Amino acid sequence: MQSVRQVDFDELDAVLQSASALSTSLFRKVLEGCIRFESLRQAGKARLLDELAEAGAWTDATFRLLDLELPNWSIRRLVREGDDWLCTLSRQPNLPIALDDPVEAVHAVLPLAILRALIDVRRRLSMQVRIASPVPRIRPAPGIAVCCDNFV
Repeated sequence: MQSVRQVDFDELDAVLQSASALSTSLFRKVLEGCIRFESLRQAGKARLLDELAEAGAWTDATFRLLDLELPNWSIRRLVREGDDWLCTLSRQPNLPIALDDPVEAVHAVLPLAILRALIDVRRRLSMQVRIASPVPRIRPAPGIAVCCDNFV
């Protein structure tokens, strides 16, 4: 399995967008972009997901993958608009939408709309720069430290 850093999320999203149905090979491509999945599989927590994918229960499999891969995210909105499904994922689903920073994806097939939103979240998370600690790191000075304060 290839490393998550090598996954091109834009290309994967384009493949999902152009797909007319979800297949096992396409689902495996999505799993390549999931950083938590392989360790969860090794821990035995992905067995249900594997069974759902083998059975072709794609909607249930995508919901399970979302739970496993993005535990801090939840579906804020899942709406059918015309011929397309709109999936909105959020970290803060109880906040007003104006204060939230949700991720939205659209597709005619429900599991593909969910997977597109998941891939967009993974793209965002991979692009985030680690914020430096607010506490500065100071190297210890060589020699003996002496306190020069006058407490009189």
